[in-house]
Amino acid sequence: MNLFAFYKQGKNSWDNSLDLAYGIVKTTSLGTRKASDRVDLLSKYGYALGKKWNVGVLFNLRSQFANGYNYLKDINGADSAVLTSKTFAPAYIVVSPGFDYKPNADLSFFISPATGRWVIVGDKELAANKYGFEDGKTIKTELGAFGSVNFMKAIDKTASFKSKLDLFSNYRSNPQNIDIFWTNMLTAKVTKYINFNLQVDIIHDDDIVNVKPGKGPAPQILQFMGIGFAYNFRS
Repeated sequence: MNLFAFYKQGKNSWDNSLDLAYGIVKTTSLGTRKASDRVDLLSKYGYALGKKWNVGVLFNLRSQFANGYNYLKDINGADSAVLTSKTFAPAYIVVSPGFDYKPNADLSFFISPATGRWVIVGDKELAANKYGFEDGKTIKTELGAFGSVNFMKAIDKTASFKSKLDLFSNYRSNPQNIDIFWTNMLTAKVTKYINFNLQVDIIHDDDIVNVKPGKGPAPQILQFMGIGFAYNFRS
């Protein structure tokens, strides 16, 4: 589910979007596994300084619905499931005052030199082993620079493309290692009520332990293709 609502009156603007996704895949060889899981809420208020520049504040919550696992083979060749995440663990909360540049209605660049980010993992063992938390901690507070690029374009009457790129540099720990969250979705209308979706997501966080033992941090990539029901509500 992808919802958005944009409000503008005078010099005030308020942009909101909510992306929710959950999917499973079942095969005869691997059984049932989670294929897609996302909660992503973005709310951004702006006050116009000029035709293309706003000053404002951005709030973002990003997490997931259900447990996640890494599937490894044991010495006998059988699959074993290793828990890597839980419901709303991790959860990323960003509060970012900054400047928003909107060259046109489809594109915006949000820049902030001072952003607070909180990483929440309620399970202490999971937080320490998988997310680089200090022993016993379930919340990690970070201060850094944040940038967000949002693009949403109607290609024609039957297709649209949406892209969001978030970059975060933690001043307190290896600021040169920039965290990346990039999601892209192409939607095309097949019939009046049937849509085709192609989604490609890339996540890289230097603090997250690689699911493959002995290897360092690496990008996580999700590619998802689906067909779904779509209905437009008009006021």
